[in-house]
Amino acid sequence: MTRIAGHRRRAPVTTPPMTDRSWQEPSAHQRQGMRDDVVLDMGWGRLVMGQTFADLHGIVDALRAEESGERDICIYPRDPHVLVGLAPDELFIDPSYTYRLDLHRYRPRPELIRDVFVRTATSRADMEAINGIYALNGMVLGEADVMWANHRTRCFTYLVAEDSRTGRVVGTVTGVDHTLAFDDPEGGTSLWCLAVHNQDAPPGTGEALVRVLAERYVGRGRAYLDLSVMHDNSGAIRLYRKLGFGRVSAVCVKRKNPINSALFAARPAGLEALNPYASIIAEEALRRGIRVEVTDAEWGELRLSVGGRTVVTRESLSEFTTAVAMSRCDDKRVTRRIMERAGVRVARGVLAGEGELDDALALMAEVGAVVVKPARGEQGRGITVGVRDGAGLQRAVDLALQFCPDVLVEELVPGQDLRVLVIDREVVAAAVRRPAEIIGDGRSTVTELIRSTSRRRERATGGESRIPLDATTTEVVADAGHGMDDVPPNGERIQVRRTANLHTGGTIEDVTAELHPEVAAAAVRAAAALDIPVTGIDLLVPDVAGREYVFIEANERPGLANHEPQPTVERFVDLLFPETRKR
Repeated sequence: MTRIAGHRRRAPVTTPPMTDRSWQEPSAHQRQGMRDDVVLDMGWGRLVMGQTFADLHGIVDALRAEESGERDICIYPRDPHVLVGLAPDELFIDPSYTYRLDLHRYRPRPELIRDVFVRTATSRADMEAINGIYALNGMVLGEADVMWANHRTRCFTYLVAEDSRTGRVVGTVTGVDHTLAFDDPEGGTSLWCLAVHNQDAPPGTGEALVRVLAERYVGRGRAYLDLSVMHDNSGAIRLYRKLGFGRVSAVCVKRKNPINSALFAARPAGLEALNPYASIIAEEALRRGIRVEVTDAEWGELRLSVGGRTVVTRESLSEFTTAVAMSRCDDKRVTRRIMERAGVRVARGVLAGEGELDDALALMAEVGAVVVKPARGEQGRGITVGVRDGAGLQRAVDLALQFCPDVLVEELVPGQDLRVLVIDREVVAAAVRRPAEIIGDGRSTVTELIRSTSRRRERATGGESRIPLDATTTEVVADAGHGMDDVPPNGERIQVRRTANLHTGGTIEDVTAELHPEVAAAAVRAAAALDIPVTGIDLLVPDVAGREYVFIEANERPGLANHEPQPTVERFVDLLFPETRKR
């Protein structure tokens, strides 16, 4: 964590700042030396610095120049109610609070935040990593070239947070120095786009980013650090108050565009109760002006309407998927037969049941290890991976029988678990799914690490993903050479589940750009053979970029929220309502 010493601080402002008195026109003395009509391009949109405009009509004109797909923000406008009144059909007052940290009173944290290293962005690749964090948080992406050009000036500061155990970028924040931007007589600064990786960021990452940015500006002798936060973001507000921020009366004004529609238009009832897989579909539909009705929040069911046409969806499953196609995916025995006829490679497999293990034992003796799974089921329930002996086979079959009377035993094919998402006969995304794992910190036991990692997974997925503390987890940990009460050394990775299912804590990494054309073609061929418009094709591949693969199964309701930054939900809504497609 950065520490500041030996700096000179600007003398405190003795009169109330003009940015905290939006109802009063600043005097000529207050505006002395300040540049006029300042607009800063942030890459994801522009900051319109309202205190630099003498005429409110100039702010209206600036906001009207907003580019499609971007989100401009006017902060510190004078008389915001009058500003909105000049263009009520175009502008609105953002439902957010402005918080201010008096940098003359800031006190550093006495100890470092563990496992977090905050540094200045140093390359354009860092800007791409920042965009990856934005995508994970559903934020507007920035133009990497614009951000990098900004960063090469001292006016803008882009910070990234790394997990010191893995070196991965897990958070970011942007700062703007108003003095360098437009000779601000108040000596102000502002904080924008604080975002962290909800799954991987160590606790305290957000606090570390805010503190380092504040300390950078303390070192420059600046007077205050401002930020805008949504009124209902209670977690962020608690953090800012903890760090000494207090409310000021400044507000933000924005344009009524599709990106901002949730902030100024009435929202359908029940949206807050949707799981992440249905929620992203509802949000994309609302952005396009599609009417959304939540018909069953617990089931993830929506009724989407444009004009006189209506489509009912349950997450990524829609009326476009026929009952026949759904049944083909539901029974893995049928799926295998269809794949074999379509020329898609499948793993060797046999059927097993209560007291019927001869074929399965023979297959296991020949191939060495097998996977046992219910012929029908989802979310990884009843699956056992890596069975190598008769007793284990019997236990695995008994477990699978609890979920389905028919059990499939397949050869265990080594390789990475690859999910290829096919929508309307096109590959939209590909991702490697990895079993749940923990990272040692040299202090916590395996059980404690599993619980903390599981809590992060639950928060990141709205409760959809968690790591079970059961006999299977204990067995996998033992296979890795550890006990549940062991304290792994700092940085050691330990796999704690055998399957890569997201519902048992698995993680996912986008590999769309690396997918081999032959594997992509096989996935499209599989979707066409099943005659299904939206499907997740699961394959095992020895090399993500290679041409070898083995088909595992097809999912008729793949999670679209698991493939950032690929445009999965956009392509899904394109399929349902092509007339709303972005041109």
